[in-house]
Amino acid sequence: MKILIADAFESFGVAELGALGAQVSYEPGTKGDALVKRVAELDPDVLIVRSTKVTSAVIECAKRLKLIVRAGAGVDNIDIPAASKRGILVSNCPGQNAAAVAELTIGLIISLDRRIPDNVIDLRAHKWCKKEYSKRSQGLRGMTIGVVGAGRIGTEVARRALAFEMNVLYFHLGRNRRLVDFPTARRTDMDELMRLSDVVTVHVSGGEGTHHLIDDRRIRSMKPTALLVNTSRGGVVDEAALLAALREGRIRGAALDVFENEPSADAPTIDSPCCDVPNLYGTHHIGASTEEAQRAVAQETVRIIAQYMQTGKAINCVNVQERSNATCILVVRLWNRPGGLAHVFNHLATASINVEEMDHVIYDGGKAAVAQIRLDKRPDEPVLRRIEEHQNVLGTELIAAD
Repeated sequence: MKILIADAFESFGVAELGALGAQVSYEPGTKGDALVKRVAELDPDVLIVRSTKVTSAVIECAKRLKLIVRAGAGVDNIDIPAASKRGILVSNCPGQNAAAVAELTIGLIISLDRRIPDNVIDLRAHKWCKKEYSKRSQGLRGMTIGVVGAGRIGTEVARRALAFEMNVLYFHLGRNRRLVDFPTARRTDMDELMRLSDVVTVHVSGGEGTHHLIDDRRIRSMKPTALLVNTSRGGVVDEAALLAALREGRIRGAALDVFENEPSADAPTIDSPCCDVPNLYGTHHIGASTEEAQRAVAQETVRIIAQYMQTGKAINCVNVQERSNATCILVVRLWNRPGGLAHVFNHLATASINVEEMDHVIYDGGKAAVAQIRLDKRPDEPVLRRIEEHQNVLGTELIAAD
């Protein structure tokens, strides 16, 4: 198996992938047209990336590519529809950097409240401004934090906020209720969260579904003393609306680790209006950049690939349906000999019936087996009779799909 690693990756992870028996090509910094060319040349089975974009052009030039692993939490840098169309699995490493991002989030909140960066800047300029920096801090104890996105990172932020004796409100886009483990945390809708929170912190994935989730209307509903922190994806917050609110003094402050028009990791400068707003603190998309987080991500990446090599199944796969479109299950008992399943599939195909999923189990002794075949539509009696005619088929049964 050939593995191409197109981004920086822990050295022990590269070694462990090699120990699995894979041919590993470690080529960090390969991106854009160079990645398209390299994938075409090497024709890897597995591609590992972090921030590098995996476009449809990359996917289309790969003949043997079977698995793309994002060594990180999100997958918005990978063209998922293009991968799915080609039958390429896409996995990520959710939760491995949750503590690191949560730590930065809390650090930014404290920095905003106590104006720590401004303190340092003035001190380095030999200025002593004790009266100025003593009058604006509100303190975190007893304040309300609104967590937008109660996934792994949002949960870790809430855990730390509760340690500061803050009140926790949370909004989650899906049914998941991770914060139910914290009895004092209360689930609410976005509008109430924005209106009641002293601190709003954003932890949702990027993409069309969350683009400008924090828009001008919602920012206008915030308290004038509130703080806004975004360590998720740049496009989730409407930057123009946020900057207008900061300049007009409609909210107290904001901190961003991500930006709408973010430069590449190796760019020497950033051209963003966010750089020129005094009450906005910015970091350089470093939420997951701790040694602990990167070790955890590398370990999870190795685990995903090891499992795939052993079973053909991908852990944390994001582009396989959790539930099939099956309407019924055809249970076929048969002798464990060549030809039986081929006979079953042939008659299903002739009847234009598609196999959605299948489990095949061999009984003790290896003589007999049973196949549970999930179908998109129910075969009629003539099809079942023809299936049962084969010498290897012992019997069939149809049951409704759950």
